[in-house]
Amino acid sequence: MLPAVRGYFGIGVEGISKAVNLGNLLRSAHAFGAHFVFTIGADERAFELRCDTSKASAHLPVYHWRSLKELKLPRGCSLVGVEILEGAHDLPSFPHPLRAAYVLGPERGALTPELAGRCHHIVRIPAAFSLNVATAGTIVMYDRLRSLGRFGSRPVAEHADSLPPMPHVQGAPRKRRKPVDRSL
Repeated sequence: MLPAVRGYFGIGVEGISKAVNLGNLLRSAHAFGAHFVFTIGADERAFELRCDTSKASAHLPVYHWRSLKELKLPRGCSLVGVEILEGAHDLPSFPHPLRAAYVLGPERGALTPELAGRCHHIVRIPAAFSLNVATAGTIVMYDRLRSLGRFGSRPVAEHADSLPPMPHVQGAPRKRRKPVDRSL
């Protein structure tokens, strides 16, 4: 069971061409609680899904945009590119936006400069070399869940007990005053 996480997220890929990668990304998105999945400029062969055993498209919206011009995200949603680029944030220290759409580059390629330029943030997974697109997407979703979910602190020492999650504390009600009309 997934912990309650505030906000929402979607995940997508630009120029995907392999059905197995799209199927694996859909399955992982479903497992990690994504609110939508999308593709931009996908090859038609990518839609021949045979490996999405969770039937994710029956449980969450999947949008297929032919070009970047068609991409429409909800208001206030930050587009986060996942790419090995100079100046990209390292994923383990990236503060995930509450409302985010993560986009990955194609197999054997990178985000187009146009899409990278449209991203609010670019993050990279600190690895020795490029990872499979579905694997990279799964790592990003796990990191989001780990950083925004209500988990206890991870122990530093081996065999130490982890701390339980901090209980949610609701603040006191806020008192709002009506503005004083000083025009008299």
